[in-house]
Amino acid sequence: MRLSAVDLNCDMGEAFGRWTIADADDARIMALVSSANIAAGFHAGDPMLMNETVRLAAQHGVGVGAHPGYRDLQGFGRRKIAGSNEEILNDVIYQVGAVREFARCHGVNLQHVKPHGALYMEMAVNEDLSRGFIDFMRRTSPDAYVFCLESSLTCRIAREMGQPVVREFYADREYDRSGSIVFARRVGRLDPERTAEKVVRACHEGKVRTVDGDDIDVPFESICFHSDTPGCVEIGSAIRDALTANGIRIAPVSEIVASPAKSSRSAI
Repeated sequence: MRLSAVDLNCDMGEAFGRWTIADADDARIMALVSSANIAAGFHAGDPMLMNETVRLAAQHGVGVGAHPGYRDLQGFGRRKIAGSNEEILNDVIYQVGAVREFARCHGVNLQHVKPHGALYMEMAVNEDLSRGFIDFMRRTSPDAYVFCLESSLTCRIAREMGQPVVREFYADREYDRSGSIVFARRVGRLDPERTAEKVVRACHEGKVRTVDGDDIDVPFESICFHSDTPGCVEIGSAIRDALTANGIRIAPVSEIVASPAKSSRSAI
């Protein structure tokens, strides 16, 4: 595996009212990425912020994605919330609909959906929940991508049901031997250059070093970093510079993944 082009995505719009994340700067981050995962109101985000974040994405030609999470503002969506699969899926539908309508207002399509935090991790191992989520996507957004890990049930079920999939590589998270990320509610400050080196190695060799010291294969089409990681702008800039320096182009998902999905740059 040696990639010549990748998508670069970031979780964005993750504030609420007057409360913001210290290092997050959506305007600067938007200039670095090709896909934006926009908080949909339950773990972060509010209508004013969703509108502004979608507007920024449309202005920069960045793919708009809904980033639904558990109803957990206090825990930033990184705590598992008990509920039936029906309750959780209806929360997801509600959030995706919100971002989709703001996208329509700004003349762009919903490019993708990426569950957030603890919900992303739960879908990765919960077959019934993943199947319900993909069934919703097939019925309402058959051309939109689902962002997930290669090792997840979400990925397997999406492929089985015919939903376009984008597999992610996490620049600012650690991996275990199963190919899953090591879940963390808080992440300390990382060295941007070392993070960028990790990304370039993954692009060139398709491998990452786990917390146990092993190398594992990590197939992916998109690289993710988080706006709540301290120093996120510096991390994103270092990744983008390193990719460019190594001849790896940052491109929209629609140019990388073969599927019928439409680019978010196309008007509805």
